Amino acid sequence: MSEPTAFIQEDPWRIFRIMAEFVDSFQTMSHVGPSVTIFGSARTPLDDPYYHAAMEIAKGLAKHKLAVITGGGPGIMEAANKGAAHAGGKSVGLNIELPHEQSGNKFSNIPIRFHYFFARKVCFVKYSFGFIYMPGGFGTLDELFEVLTLVQTGRIPQFPLILYGREHWKGLLAWMKTRLEKDALISPGDLDLVQIVDEPQEAIDLILAYQRRVSPPEMPAKAFR
Repeated sequence: MSEPTAFIQEDPWRIFRIMAEFVDSFQTMSHVGPSVTIFGSARTPLDDPYYHAAMEIAKGLAKHKLAVITGGGPGIMEAANKGAAHAGGKSVGLNIELPHEQSGNKFSNIPIRFHYFFARKVCFVKYSFGFIYMPGGFGTLDELFEVLTLVQTGRIPQFPLILYGREHWKGLLAWMKTRLEKDALISPGDLDLVQIVDEPQEAIDLILAYQRRVSPPEMPAKAFR
């Protein structure tokens, strides 16, 4: 049997592996409670100010009984999981199997492993009512534009989308303003869907303000319409 033919034969069985990832992750995440996802680079070192900021944000959220979700890896993800765990909170790590770079951190007290990126991404969005984006690379940008598109198109509620670090994000925001908005590729006001902060407490306050405003908060499990 040729390689292409073998691949076609395997596809129907792959559906069961995909289903298993959704069933296992949904079963665990449905008991976690109100959660906030923190995204950011896996390459951020321990002595980086953004690492410490992610820890402080996660610690503050955990003290308010909010679970913290990350991608479960090193860098910013480790920092956020560490902050939540040290505050005695729920520290969720949705780790992805990669051939290099990503490995699970030890600070996630609710670890879930994924093989498929898309199944993992569904869990980030389905079980969070707020998203904080620390500086990161392609993965962080992927998650930013994924969630931004879902909010823009009304597929999920207008949850807080918080960009941490004005210096890091200002170039991207300026480009979107001068190119995307100016060329009418996005609508006026679409960029107002994101908020930018420079201090951990600012991010925490925005999340808590949303939680108070939407009381009880729209449960993340009902986010997809």
